[in-house]
Formats: sequence, structure tokens, C-alpha cells
Amino acid sequence: MIDRRTLIGAGLAAAAGSRVSHAQQPAMSRITAYTFSFQALDGGEIRLADHAGHPMMVVNTASLCGFTPQYAGLQDLWTEFRDRGFVIVGVPSNDFGGQEPGGPGEIAETAQHQYGVTFPMAAKAVVKGENAHPFYRWAAEVRPKDVPRWNFHKYLIGRDGYIADVFSEQVAPADTRIKTAIARTLAAA
Repeated sequence: MIDRRTLIGAGLAAAAGSRVSHAQQPAMSRITAYTFSFQALDGGEIRLADHAGHPMMVVNTASLCGFTPQYAGLQDLWTEFRDRGFVIVGVPSNDFGGQEPGGPGEIAETAQHQYGVTFPMAAKAVVKGENAHPFYRWAAEVRPKDVPRWNFHKYLIGRDGYIADVFSEQVAPADTRIKTAIARTLAAA
């Protein structure tokens, strides 16, 4: 017959041993925005890792939306903050109201020629649901209550690669809340 104290002691020793083995295992790193890439509108690649350590804003865009004039405000943000390391990536999407039906030429015409966009523009991508681009699936997992509900939804990524803030399409790029959040991410060490 096994003594109760022996059984408890053996259990404690096993538990202590398992804690030691877990402590010796390397920590798993969490995925950050810098893990992802987008196909560029011009056919190249936009690797977010190329901007590691720099704050960025990833915005789903559309050419035929009532919010399309936000391109001008995004360009103003880019102009104001890019010399300090801030990056904007526009991600055209046809997910909301079918408002991005065109191909690369039509998207470039609207963004670059009509609104003067010079920040990186991705090729058209899905931003919602199970077929969403991996960046958007990651963002939905990390911030499930802050997923895009329309065009011009803005994810602000901090220097650490994690989502620092989220702004809906209702918040214009010139809004003080956005500029303050960008300044805060730029100031972070």
C-alpha cells in the first residue's frame, strides 16, 4: 500500500519538474504586422518587414466610395510624417459595396492621378472574412471588435509591430485623434 504522503510528495516533485522543463523552453514569439507582405499595385511587393521599427498605417481603400477623398488626407499625413519614419500602405478592396471594381490602372488613376497619392499602394485584396489577406486575418484575430466595416478603415501599427490604434472610416485622416496617435507612436522608443 502507498503512503498518502509519498503520493503527494511524488506529485509535487513531478509538478516542480514540469515547471523547470517549461522554464527551459524558449518563449514563442508573437506575430507582428512586420510578418506580412502585400503585392504592390505596380506589380512589386510591399514587405512590411522592410519598415520594421517604424510606425505605419494600413488603410483599406476604394475608388468609388464616399470616403475616397480621404486619399488626399492620407497623402497629407504621409507628407507630414514620412520624414520621421512613418509609413502608410493603401490596400484597395472591393469588399464593401463593390466600390473598387477596377484593375490596377483604374486604381492608380484614382489614387495617384486624381488624389496625388505617393505612399505605397497594394494590389487589390480581400480584407474581410475567411478569404481575407493574412494581414487582415491577423488584425481580426488580435482586435476582433475593430475589423473593417467599410472602406478607409485605418490600423495604426506601432514601432513594435502591434496594433496601436484603430480608426473607422468615419475618422478623417486630418482628425486630431489620428495625428496625436501617430505622434505618440513616433515618440515611442
